[in-house]
Amino acid sequence: MADSTPEDRDEATAPDDTATTDAKSPVDKPASAANTDAAAQQAAADPTDARSAASTTPGDVDVDATAVNPGADTDTEDADSDTESHHSPALIATAVALPVVLIVAVLVAAFIALRAPVEREPLALGPVPAPAADGPACQALLPALPADLGDHTKATLVEPAPPATRAWQLPDGGDPITLRCGLDRPLEFNRASPLTVIDGVKWFQVRDEVGKTGTWFAVDRETYIALTVPDGSGTSALQTVSETINANLPAREPTPGEL
Repeated sequence: MADSTPEDRDEATAPDDTATTDAKSPVDKPASAANTDAAAQQAAADPTDARSAASTTPGDVDVDATAVNPGADTDTEDADSDTESHHSPALIATAVALPVVLIVAVLVAAFIALRAPVEREPLALGPVPAPAADGPACQALLPALPADLGDHTKATLVEPAPPATRAWQLPDGGDPITLRCGLDRPLEFNRASPLTVIDGVKWFQVRDEVGKTGTWFAVDRETYIALTVPDGSGTSALQTVSETINANLPAREPTPGEL
C-alpha cells in the first residue's frame, strides 16, 4: 500500500464546496418566503386569524386597508345609497309640486284681482242753472234716492259739487247716470212736446246724439228734475227714479212753453 503524500491528504480532508452547495439549495429558502408560506398555512388552518398573521408577517408584504377590513367601504357606500334612496322621492315630489303650487297661486291672485272692485276716481260735474235746488221739493227727494240704480252704484262727486245733484256709475267706471233737481224749464219743452208716463211720472226726453245719452225731464212736479242716462243702460234707472219721485213729490199739471 502506497504512502499518501501530503497533497493527497489535503485533498481528502478538504471540504467539497460543490457538494455542500448542492445539498443546501433544495431545502434552504429565504426567510421572507418561509414566513409567507407559514402565514398561508395558518390562514388555511384558521381563517379567522388570517388577517392577524398577515399583519405580523415581516418583510416587504404590503397589507391593504380593504384587506384588513373589507366591509368598510362597502358599508359606507351602502349607507350613502340608503340615504339617497330615502330622500329621492321627497325631492322629486317637491320639485313636481312647487311649480303647481305657484301656478295655482298666480291663478287665484288673478281671479281675486278680476273680482275686486275698481277704485273709481271722484266724478266731476259741471254746474247748470238750478234756481230751486235748495227748495223743499229737492230737499225731500234727494235723501230718498237709492244708492244703487240697477248695476250702477252711487259715485263720489268732486267738491264743490253742484247743489241737489246725484250720480251713479258702474263698478268699473264709465259714463255716469246723473240726476239734477231744481232746474229751470227746458227750452225744448213746449205744447207740442211728446210725453212719456212711467210709474205715474210724466217725462219729456231730450236726445244727445253726440254724447249718446238721453236726458229725461220730469215735468209734472213742483220743480223740474233731469235724469241723464247713457245709451245701453236699460230702463231700470228711469223706473226706480220714477217710483221715488212719485212717492215723495206730489204731482201737478205740466206747464209747457209756447210753440
